[in-house]
Amino acid sequence: MMNTKKLVLPYVIGCVTAGLSTAVLAQTDAPATPAAGALEEVVVTGIRRSLINSIAIKENSSSIVEAISPEDIGKLPDTSIAESLARLPGVAGERKNGRTSGISVRGFNENYVATTMNGRELLGIGNNRGVEYDLYPSEIVSGAVVYKTPDASLMNQGLGGIVDLRTLRPLESDRIISINGNYEMNGLESGNPDYDDTGHRLSFTYSDAFASDTFGLALTLATMESPSQEEQIRVWGYPETAEGNAIFGGHDTFVRSALMERDTVSTVFQFEPNEDLTITADALYIDFVESKVFRGFEEGGPIWSGSNFDVGQVQDGLVTSGEFDGFHSVIRNDGEVKDGDLSTFGINVEYRLSDAWTMEVDAATSESSKDLINMESYSGVGRAQTDTQGDPAARSWEMVSSTGIRFGEHSSIDMPDYTDPDVIRLAGPQAWGGAIAQRVGGKQNAQDGFVNNPTFEEELDTFRVDFTGDLDLGIVTGVEMGLNYSDRTKSKVNFGAYLIAPGFDPDLPANEQGDVAVPQEYIVGTSNLGFAGLGSMLAYDGVALYRSGFYDSLDASQFETDRLGDTYSVSEEVLTAYAMANFETGILTGNIGLQIVDTDQSATGFDTVSQEDDNGVVSVVPTPTSGGADYVKVLPSLNMNFQLTENQIVRFATSKTMSRARMDDMRPNNTIGFTFDDGRRTSADPEFSAWSGRTGNPELRPIEAIQTDLSYEYYFANDGYVAASWFYKDLLNWHLDTEVIGDFSQYIIPGYHDIGIDELVSTQGPVSSTAQLGKGKVEGIELQGSLPFYTFSDLLDGFGLIASATFLEGEIVNDEGELQRVPGLSEESYGLTFFYEKNGFEFRVSGRKRDEFLTEDLGLSLALVETTSQGAELWDAQIGYDFGAGGFDSLDGLTVTLQAQNLTDEETINADENDPRQVSTYQHFGANYMLGVNYKF
Repeated sequence: MMNTKKLVLPYVIGCVTAGLSTAVLAQTDAPATPAAGALEEVVVTGIRRSLINSIAIKENSSSIVEAISPEDIGKLPDTSIAESLARLPGVAGERKNGRTSGISVRGFNENYVATTMNGRELLGIGNNRGVEYDLYPSEIVSGAVVYKTPDASLMNQGLGGIVDLRTLRPLESDRIISINGNYEMNGLESGNPDYDDTGHRLSFTYSDAFASDTFGLALTLATMESPSQEEQIRVWGYPETAEGNAIFGGHDTFVRSALMERDTVSTVFQFEPNEDLTITADALYIDFVESKVFRGFEEGGPIWSGSNFDVGQVQDGLVTSGEFDGFHSVIRNDGEVKDGDLSTFGINVEYRLSDAWTMEVDAATSESSKDLINMESYSGVGRAQTDTQGDPAARSWEMVSSTGIRFGEHSSIDMPDYTDPDVIRLAGPQAWGGAIAQRVGGKQNAQDGFVNNPTFEEELDTFRVDFTGDLDLGIVTGVEMGLNYSDRTKSKVNFGAYLIAPGFDPDLPANEQGDVAVPQEYIVGTSNLGFAGLGSMLAYDGVALYRSGFYDSLDASQFETDRLGDTYSVSEEVLTAYAMANFETGILTGNIGLQIVDTDQSATGFDTVSQEDDNGVVSVVPTPTSGGADYVKVLPSLNMNFQLTENQIVRFATSKTMSRARMDDMRPNNTIGFTFDDGRRTSADPEFSAWSGRTGNPELRPIEAIQTDLSYEYYFANDGYVAASWFYKDLLNWHLDTEVIGDFSQYIIPGYHDIGIDELVSTQGPVSSTAQLGKGKVEGIELQGSLPFYTFSDLLDGFGLIASATFLEGEIVNDEGELQRVPGLSEESYGLTFFYEKNGFEFRVSGRKRDEFLTEDLGLSLALVETTSQGAELWDAQIGYDFGAGGFDSLDGLTVTLQAQNLTDEETINADENDPRQVSTYQHFGANYMLGVNYKF
């Protein structure tokens, strides 16, 4: 059947294009009239004011850009700037846990998009270079520009583009005193009894100029408590039955509740004693805490749990229903606390040296940190492998399109009561403690939980000096040149620990180990997993148990080479010199420039290898290691703008741009594995060796691309335009995983002859790492337009439509000719906003849709794992009333709004690329509603 839902946005955009063509022809044929000229003198506010300002930025830029201009400070209709950016043409948002926190620009995710604030490189609190945009509240943003084509003056570049966030400048704006308040409610009722589904946002902005406009001060205070809810099913995989059919391998299903708390202080001071000198100092501090609970069931499937199972139906190689029993469910009361903060301070001095020349000096320092506690607490009907463990579980299952899988009651076996505190015991129902067995008397049933606690710290210092001159040298009208120095360091400490609950005694046999009841003071009620057919379960505060010292812990770095192997520090010192000439002749304007980028990068970390002593106890031996590289890159750029008529522009741009390597790929570590297996020790085949390794590459250079852009833009009204763009990016050296054969002789530890080191036939084995082996392309077409309905009739004044469509093709080819996907690329994405604004009344509805794309999820031990998102279609709506614009003079400055995000309650589904029935992750978040009041004095 044809998917009519998929055709909605393309159909609407087609209608808009036809309508715009009609309007354009009508305006082309009609002569200008005094009435039409008078229209430009009308002062507009709200949505139309925002649109006019954004279009003006786009039209007057020398590059191909998209822009956001808020209706007023603090009035972006979004929780974070990410949601506002995601509405721009060529930009697609990515939801994480129900919030848009990441973006892709022209098919490249945020790791390949440069982000700046007021032109300075910006830090985040993410795991990599990519900025987590939900860290930045919309209240502090006075505008944003997405540069799709760079020029030489833009210091930080990315393959997808450059996002520049802009904050308020008091000497460049009118006096502002504004208060915003929002009450927030999640449409999905909290599945956990200790979390609410309501929250709030408050902000205050003050900006004014004093002493005859020579001194300016701006201050923004913002605080937020924002709830979110989630229902999630994650399927571990799909092994094959003896008959060769795929069958679900196991699942962990939970209800998540979260609360994001964010406090922000932004200040700007400006001093302009005369027209030649301007001094601007700014500071920003953000404190960010997000707490979550995950409560649910973890169960092996029919094959991987070793249970009894009966196959029901099989359709096209997939087992779609059946029953299984004889396994023990793990009751999970997990929690997570992400605590981050960011501070930045900068000073900018602009001095006019003469009538033609200006010098600008800018210095800034920034710091960010993130501490993440991700804790797992296991409970069930008793400790695994003991004589006192309770009855096993039994379920039926059915593969369904709505959630991927749904469970039900077994036809003949009853389930234990998982809500009864007398039944639930604090101990692991599965024998998952094999990794620590040698440290706890050889018992494999000691693990009762786990905690991942990675910490990140990042520092950035920058200094920049620029000279700008107006010239009259034929077609050259001006030049810009300067130097930029940056020193950036990012470090990660990847701590983890195995948790053991009271009742375990290493001196007792495995079958006699004990367990304990959940302490009453930590029980909070029950959590409901009815959405997946799993019923309810006992809910307790696992994080509070961990923090109270309830569990004993064993440092995971003693057992896992990946712990210290993923502990590192990466530093980059970058010196960039640039020169750019602006030119103008007849209808042609533009710039041509060159950047020379000198980089000195270094990294420290650990080589880690496992060793086994005479007693068979395996431990990890770390050795500090380091590496780095020095190199120079040359990045030319050209932007040309042809002013065909007063309101028609053709733009051409070509440049060489780059994105620096992911920092987790720049670790210098060698994580060495040794398999204590007779067959592998005596094998001469290096592919079947006892040795294996994974290494980072601190010598990685940036990924480079040569890009070409061509666009046509027609501005037929202050708030109306159509544009079409084509671009091509030739990817020169993409970073890909590769495997080589390495020699491990240096890792043989003397003195361990009893374990068979003397039997080694080969000291070689496979080593995987990241190398510059890929080439590829991304090609795209962007269509966009804004249509004010007054162009059809004055009776429709106040109505308007904004639409966009982006079509992309992209691929990466490795050295063996195999094709790989570009992270973040959706082949199709659409955006649509319909609005009405007149006489104080405001209404808008916005939709955005993107196809499937390659992304990353947090996997085992919070490691990033590639997965495919099926994309989403999201609709938001807002209705509001401006009392002053409505004629209520006594209430002038007061605006009331009601917003709904994810209006259609869109789900997020990740599935196998070749069989979408094999769902790996199903997520349901619910809609989000906000009632807001804004008062501007």
